[in-house]
Amino acid sequence: MANKLTADLYSADGKSQGDVELNADIFGIEPNTAVMHQVVTAQLAAARAGTHSTKTRSEVRGGGRKPWRQKGLGRARHGSIRSPQWAGGGVAHGPKPRDYSQRTPKKMKRLALRSALSVRAAAGKIKVVEDFDVWDEPKTKRAISLLEAMGVDGKVLLLVENEEKIASKSFRNLKSVIACSVGQANTYDVLWADTIVMSQGSLELGQGTPRGTEEHAAQVNEDTEDQA
Repeated sequence: MANKLTADLYSADGKSQGDVELNADIFGIEPNTAVMHQVVTAQLAAARAGTHSTKTRSEVRGGGRKPWRQKGLGRARHGSIRSPQWAGGGVAHGPKPRDYSQRTPKKMKRLALRSALSVRAAAGKIKVVEDFDVWDEPKTKRAISLLEAMGVDGKVLLLVENEEKIASKSFRNLKSVIACSVGQANTYDVLWADTIVMSQGSLELGQGTPRGTEEHAAQVNEDTEDQA
């Protein structure tokens, strides 16, 4: 889907440095809307506390005595003043504590995240910053200046490496910014943000080959040769 497989590259002070190439397998796939919806729904459901609770007629206080005799008074039959139809009575079919979490396969989560990133990449909403190491101390003013220099407004998701704590601390006081490491990125945050700002190190880390993949492939090839 994505025609643009490059993102704008900036220095730590917001000066344009050209562009950087994006991996088509991550930022250029055909977005799967259904999977994104399911993963986001599961993530929001898992965030629910599930501590809501109402009392049934057996749990409310009182109502142990029959309010009046069964027959002869011309009134409706009642066995307790704590039945659901009475004021102060128990609640019928009310909520009880429960776990709202849903099981979501890892492959589905990965597909949803790549789909969300592809949507932002296709819209040109991914910005890459060369290096945050030049920032010697956390300063919110510097973070604001960087966003203004890049022409970024609205909600922002900042993805940095674990070592880039100064940058993370500089952005965390901004209400419209979510700062996290690239390993903590999720579909909801990507879709929530209007713009994705990444450090070049986090981009390379996200587009790199997972650890152990090459060794595993080599071992498979050796086993295949031995069997032949």
